Amino acid sequence: MALVNSTILKRRTADSITLYVFIGVLFAVGVVFGALAVHSLTLEQQQNLSGDLDRFIRMMEAGMFPDKAETFWDRFFFYAKWIGLIGVLGMTVVGLPLVLALDFLKGSLVGFAIGTVVSEHGWKGLVFSLASVAPPNIIVVPAIVLASAASISFAMHVIRFRLLQSKGRLLPAFASLCSMLGLMLLAVTAAALVEAYISPALMRWAAPMLG
Repeated sequence: MALVNSTILKRRTADSITLYVFIGVLFAVGVVFGALAVHSLTLEQQQNLSGDLDRFIRMMEAGMFPDKAETFWDRFFFYAKWIGLIGVLGMTVVGLPLVLALDFLKGSLVGFAIGTVVSEHGWKGLVFSLASVAPPNIIVVPAIVLASAASISFAMHVIRFRLLQSKGRLLPAFASLCSMLGLMLLAVTAAALVEAYISPALMRWAAPMLG
């Protein structure tokens, strides 16, 4: 019995690692896609982005940042909706492909944000991106990956043990998914705090490099 349980545990661990790697690769592909998409913009679009970026940098150099509390709640609700949507899509089972699409989209958004600054300011833009984009995403990206993996695992459990075999308990898998989503909500709360209270100081430090 112990040998059977050990085998099952090893298989589940291997499946989880494979799933994490797959989602991570999908996110990385999205980052590359987003960074390359910057070069596909028209000249007018590039000029508009450049103008918006310059105005944003001047505002930061002058210390004109949004209210910290307002920024926190804005980013928290944004990230919470993202985590919640991933969970709901997994629960519906049919929304499983959209979970993967959201992971790719998140990667694309990060890649586009970094690519926009780097294409305009070179290596100095990379330093600014590390100061502005990286801090909250160090928390947000793993949270989205973990939430996505839990959502996909739940959907696969439903397909395997409820739709195909009509056996197996659904409640433990559902409770596991809800627990993971709850933990990831705590994680994105921390990310929102970083974005509201730490990122502005880092961006103000890095902004003169782009001046």
